[in-house]
This record gives sequence, structure tokens and C-alpha cells, in this order.
Amino acid sequence: MEAASDPIDFLQQEVGPARRLLLNNGLYRSIRNLADLRQFMEHHVYAVWDFMSLLKALQKGLTCVQVPWVPTAHPAMRRLINEIVLEEESHVDPAGQPISQFELYVRAMEECGADTGPVRRLVAAVADGCTIDRALDAAKAPDSVREFVLTTFDIIRVGRPHAVAAAFTFGRENLMPDMFRHRVADLRARFPGQLETFSYYLTRRQPVEDARAPLAQKMVRELCADDPERWLEAQQVATRCLEARMALWDGVKLGPVRAALAA
Repeated sequence: MEAASDPIDFLQQEVGPARRLLLNNGLYRSIRNLADLRQFMEHHVYAVWDFMSLLKALQKGLTCVQVPWVPTAHPAMRRLINEIVLEEESHVDPAGQPISQFELYVRAMEECGADTGPVRRLVAAVADGCTIDRALDAAKAPDSVREFVLTTFDIIRVGRPHAVAAAFTFGRENLMPDMFRHRVADLRARFPGQLETFSYYLTRRQPVEDARAPLAQKMVRELCADDPERWLEAQQVATRCLEARMALWDGVKLGPVRAALAA
């Protein structure tokens, strides 16, 4: 394949194999019933939760969240980040009431009978001032969840805005294939009243993610500028996030059906 001349195109080309493996993961095909979907959600909810910390790290790095306020560089990025924060932290539920995407997801879990106890314990532990390690202990998180969350917070801890932006833009967005959405729609028809909130969550996310993808890519472009080392780090971080998500999916155990389909 001929190398792309545009750095964004080159980055996408380089992370393409990992992304395709993720989108074609056998897990999506293995979700056959409500019990399978519950298992999936009990793992995926941690990605929904720590996504907010990635976003808040960008808000902290690219906008002014201190007092007294001063204008920061890149006004277009300020607007983008604040608009995404509004969408993610102050979404609306089907009744039009404000709610974060995470809280909406937890509600969807409750509606279909998934166990929300572990992630609630994690959030409570963080609210009490525990470290992420201790919070994961409180949640009794599986190893795959622990590694995924710690990967996210390691990227945040390093504190490089271009790396966090790459994780956000290329390692986290648009990772629910249409096949999965169709599978959920089928389950919703088979189990009426138990997947209404989750279906709403998925339906609302896709157009939002599609619309902001080019703006998020522009953010990476501006933060990496003409620095080859930044572009290389952005590529490495994006790949690392995709691999961490693959490992997270590998930790979802749905029995012999998944093993056969994923082989």
C-alpha cells in the first residue's frame, strides 16, 4: 500500500489493521441473547466511564478551567471540547431530562438486568478519593478491565495533549460496528421493554460521533503540527488504545458459542 502524504491519513492507515481487527471481533457475533448482552455491558461500562476522564483531560489541557480565567490558544478546539463535554456530561434521556452518557448507560444496564454494583463501587471509591488502583480493587474488576482502565489513565497521567487527543479521536470513537447495532435491535424486538434505553443510547451516539470525527481529527492535526515525534506518539497511543480495547473484549466470556465464532 502506498504511504499517505497527509499525516492524518497516514496515521489512520497505520492504525487501520488494529481497528479492523477490533471492528471484526467475534464478540459482536457471539451476542445471542440477553445474558450475553449483560456480560458485554458489564465490561463495556468501564470504557464508557473512563472515556469521560479522557475528555476532561482534554478540557483541562485545552480550555481554561481555573480562576481567574484567561483565554487559551486554539479557540476552535476550545469550542469543540466544550461542545463534546456538553454532549457527554449533560446529555438528555428519552424524556428530555439532563443526564450524562455514563449515567444513561448505567440506567440501560439496570433496565436489562445487568449488574451495576461493581462499577458503582468503583465510582464511589473514586469519589471518596481512592486511587484508580484501589477503586478497581473495590469493584473487583476483571484483569481485562483493570488493564484497559489503567492504560487510559497512564495516557492521561503523562499529560501530553496531542497523545490524549489521539487516544480520544482514533482509539475510542466509532468502535461499535453496524452489526452490533443490528444485533441489539433484534434483541430489543425479542425482549420488549428491556433494551429501550440502550437502543436510545446507541441510536443517539452514532450521528454525534460521525459529525465530530473530522473536527476531532483537526484537533490532532493542530496539536501535532509539524512535529514528527508528536505524530509518531499519536500513532502509538492510538494503536495502544485499540489493542487495549481488543483485550477488554477478550475478557468478555460468553461461553462456547463465542469461542467457536471468534476462532
